[in-house]
Amino acid sequence: MNEAFLHYLWKFLKFEDATSESGVFTTAGQTVQILKPGMHNQLAGPDFFNAQLRIDGQLWAGNVEIHLKSSDWYLHNHEQDEAYANVILHVVWEDDCAVFDKANQPIPTLALSERVPQKLLHSYQNLLKRDQKRFINCETDFGEIPASVFEPWLERVYFERLERKVLEVEAQLDELQGDWEAVLFVRLARSFGTLVNAEAFEELARGIPFTVVRKLSTASGLLEPVLLGLAGLLPEETQEAAVRKWKQDFEFARTKFNLSPGLNHQMQFFKLRPPNFPTLRLSQLAAIYEQSPNLFEVCVQTSEREVFQKILGVKASAYWETHYTFGKLHAARAKKLTAGFTDILLINTLIPVKFAYARSRGLEIEEDLLSLLTQIPLEQNSLVAGFETLRKFDKDALHSQALIQLKQQYCDPNKCLHCGLGNFLLSAGHK
Repeated sequence: MNEAFLHYLWKFLKFEDATSESGVFTTAGQTVQILKPGMHNQLAGPDFFNAQLRIDGQLWAGNVEIHLKSSDWYLHNHEQDEAYANVILHVVWEDDCAVFDKANQPIPTLALSERVPQKLLHSYQNLLKRDQKRFINCETDFGEIPASVFEPWLERVYFERLERKVLEVEAQLDELQGDWEAVLFVRLARSFGTLVNAEAFEELARGIPFTVVRKLSTASGLLEPVLLGLAGLLPEETQEAAVRKWKQDFEFARTKFNLSPGLNHQMQFFKLRPPNFPTLRLSQLAAIYEQSPNLFEVCVQTSEREVFQKILGVKASAYWETHYTFGKLHAARAKKLTAGFTDILLINTLIPVKFAYARSRGLEIEEDLLSLLTQIPLEQNSLVAGFETLRKFDKDALHSQALIQLKQQYCDPNKCLHCGLGNFLLSAGHK
C-alpha cells in the first residue's frame, strides 16, 4: 500500500459509502458526508484543499490530509505546522493512534482499510506488479482500452508536453526583452545543434543581437561566415579561396557589429554522423534566414506541413557540396535538410513558438495545431516502437509526441494513478 493509492481512493471516492447520503463513519463514530473531496495538491502542504464535508450534521470547509498510518501525522510534525491548522479530516489506511492539531483539538480520522472493494485492490496491485512486464505496467491490457478513452487522454498528455515547451518559450521571451523573432532564432538554433551541440548552438544564437541577424541575412552570404566565425569553426590557415573570403567577411562583420567570437561550449564533431556536423548545420540555419528573413511571420500564419517543408527544406551553401569539414574534399552532392529533420524542427521549435505567440494574443489555435500534427508522420524511435507492439494507433506526430510524454511522465515513474488510462483500467476492474 502507498499514499498515491489512498489519494486516488479519496479523489475519486472509490471506497464504500463514499457517495452515500448516510455518509461514512470516522474512527470515533462521527458521520461524514463528502460533498466535495477538494482540490488535489501536488506541492507542499495538505493533500487536498477546500474540501466540503458534513460532519455530524455540521458543514465544514477546509483541507484533508492523507497518510498510511495515523501516526504519520506526528512523524511529519504536522501538529506543529501552521500549514496544517485547517485540516478538517485525516484519511488513513490504518488508524494506529489519535491525532490532534496544533491547538490540541482532535482531528476526525477516516480509516479506509476495510472500505476498499477487494476487486479494486486486486486490480491496483496487479497493475503495479512488474514481475513479468518489460515495457509498461499495463502492457497486457493496453490494447483493450477503447479509443473513446485512449484518444482524448493522448490529446491531453500531448498538450502537457507542449505546455512545458511553451513555458520555456515564455521564459526566453522575458530574457530577450519580448523579441519574438529573437526567441524563434535561439530555439531554432538549439534544435539545429541536436542533442550533442544544443547548448553551444543556443549560446551562439544568444550572442548575436537579432537586429544583426536580420541585417546579415539580407546581405547575401554574410550570415553563414559570421555564424561559423563566432562558433570558432573557421580555420586559422587555409588555401581555399571560398574560406579566405569567409574569413574576410567575418572580420568585417565582427568589427562593424562589435561581435565577440568564442563560446563557453565547444562545438563537437565526435560521434556525430556527418550530416549533423556543426559546420553543415550552421550553413543550413543561415540558408533558412537568407531565404526566409520573415520566418517568424510565416510561422505564425502557416498551419500546413507542406508549406513548412518548402520553407525549411534548404540546402547548405555550395562549399559544403564537396565538404563536411574544412579542407577535406569528397564527391559532390547537395546537403539538403531532410523531411524528417524539418519535421523535428516543426515539432520542437515552430509549433511551441506558434502556440506561445497565439496564447499571448488571446487566440485559440488548438484545433489548428492538432491538424498540423496529424499531417506530420509518426516519429520513429524505440519508445514509439514499444507502444506499436501493444496496440494500433494513427501514424502521426500527435500520437508519437503524446506517447513519449505518456512513457516518460507516467509509465516510467509508475504514476498509473495519475494517468487516465490507468484510472480506466482500475475502474473497469481489468486483471
